[in-house]
Amino acid sequence: MTNGITPLQRSILVLSGLCIILASLKAASAMLVPLLLSLFIAMACNPLINRLVKIKVPRTVSVFVVITVVVLFGAAFGSLVSSSLAAFKLQMPTYQAQLATQLTGLQPVIEKLGLDLSVSTLKDQINPGVVMGLASDLLSSVGSVLTNTFLILFTVIFMLLESDSVTPKLHIALRDPMMKINRIDTFLNAINQYLSIKTLVSLGTGTLAGLVTHFMGIEHAILWGVTAFLLNYIPNIGSIVAAAPPVLLGWLQGGVTDAGIIAGAYIAINTFMGNVIEPRLMGKGLGLSTLVVFLSLVFWGWLFGTIGMLLSVPLTMMLKTALDAQKETHWIGIILASPDALHQYQSDIAQTQDSNNE
Repeated sequence: MTNGITPLQRSILVLSGLCIILASLKAASAMLVPLLLSLFIAMACNPLINRLVKIKVPRTVSVFVVITVVVLFGAAFGSLVSSSLAAFKLQMPTYQAQLATQLTGLQPVIEKLGLDLSVSTLKDQINPGVVMGLASDLLSSVGSVLTNTFLILFTVIFMLLESDSVTPKLHIALRDPMMKINRIDTFLNAINQYLSIKTLVSLGTGTLAGLVTHFMGIEHAILWGVTAFLLNYIPNIGSIVAAAPPVLLGWLQGGVTDAGIIAGAYIAINTFMGNVIEPRLMGKGLGLSTLVVFLSLVFWGWLFGTIGMLLSVPLTMMLKTALDAQKETHWIGIILASPDALHQYQSDIAQTQDSNNE
């Protein structure tokens, strides 16, 4: 017992405080989500600005150049997406009717297989609109956040202008004026590296997906390329959600063969980009358990919606770094770590024990 508080009471207080914090974050999500998005956009742009600064371009000019390119690309990108998304939504009733017709055509197959299942039951259990509209709804959710365009844009600009002073401020704030702590630098570099590489990999994934759907004659190929690009940021289930609408459209427009070709192409693209290209560029990986990555997707999605799902990995990396930095919570950081990262923890423990023995 410490100060009259039992361990049980302390645990209850901690859980109560955690619940209050989470409720407050969720209530303030409308304000926090644009700020988080601005933060990670700034992190993704910062390596380009640093490269321009290294070749003697003033930081202000570098920020202006990078932001101008991002704005022009974003405007063209947004125009294409919005027009394609609007056209897709207009045709949604047609697609739903076609899908219902295709399900009706499965009756002979069901009877041949001897399954105790009627097409009417199948239609009741499977809502075509949900399957076809899931990716569309996710894109619309992202678009609703981007309505705060000017807030996000100016926040990104100010963040980039002051980005070179962030590391010294953190060192001084954490009472490290001699810059001896490398954890902060390692964390910032890891986040920058993750966002930069993930953006490049997602861009490649989206481009290949768009080309596949275009050459297969699938309608709204640009939309499906953009969907693959954005949803590639969502771990585990993003690629599945991105592939579902094109595969269904392939089935509606060309039958089972086209649907199979598109599904195979998506599997090949995600396998190549996710298991070959990304690990080569990412190096040792994220340092997060696969289970933790999936659970973080659920948690941040619940807390911040679609943007939380897109940013679930970097947000969890930030949380893990914060937990690792404190002795009281270091054990939680170890639980969140991937099996490969345990070797580093074991090495750190061994070095600490050796220094204590000396």
